[in-house]
Amino acid sequence: MRNSFEVCAAWKRIPLPIENNMQMQEENKMMTTAQLNELKKVLYSGVVADILDTMGHRNSSLGYGLRPLDNGYKVFGRAFTVLAADVYEIPEEPYKLELESVDNVKDGEVIVAVTNGSTSSGFWGELLTTRSMKNGCVGAVIDGYTRDARRILELGFPLFVLGHCPLDSKGRTDVIAYQVPIEIRGVRVQPGDYIFGDIDGVVVIPQEIADEVIAKCLDKIEKENYVREQILAGRSATDLYHETGIL
Repeated sequence: MRNSFEVCAAWKRIPLPIENNMQMQEENKMMTTAQLNELKKVLYSGVVADILDTMGHRNSSLGYGLRPLDNGYKVFGRAFTVLAADVYEIPEEPYKLELESVDNVKDGEVIVAVTNGSTSSGFWGELLTTRSMKNGCVGAVIDGYTRDARRILELGFPLFVLGHCPLDSKGRTDVIAYQVPIEIRGVRVQPGDYIFGDIDGVVVIPQEIADEVIAKCLDKIEKENYVREQILAGRSATDLYHETGIL
């Protein structure tokens, strides 16, 4: 974790706004990819979840089963949602909407796919990863299985999945819509919401409160760094909690 100086330095490299220090693009009020990349270096899922808790969003985690292919992977970007379901015969046009989805994902977006925890196939794979990366996709969160894991690791693509399966999705799992509201373990994800994931899990930040959440996260990280320094200097954790409210 970065110290207080590094947190402030990273924050100041991001062109900032008014109260919340987060400049949005004028056209769509979304964080730029450069801003997302800088923030990804500093944030972690625990602090994001903590701030969402304090703001009344206590159901923000997509569940304990979603794991990164590599423990060092972190992802932060806007949700590009995909809705899939198990099927029991090969469709007339296999992969149709799945291919459309990876062709339409944009720079700075994270593919978030719900299969309702299907174990029937390796829904994700290397070629889908390659196409997504070519479009600027910064990661994927798949409520299901992947295959081609070794090749995806070689690509360095931040992928979060429930597990692995070598079976093709054709005739087993099919995309039925994309860029629609989805739910993963009771957590609603809207297209354009912000997705943050790391070794501890994946958290959803509603887009309408994202700037406030990020500003509060950065403030809390600085306070946590102060508490850590004081504990190492010998102060009581109890006294520091009463002083800062940070644990």
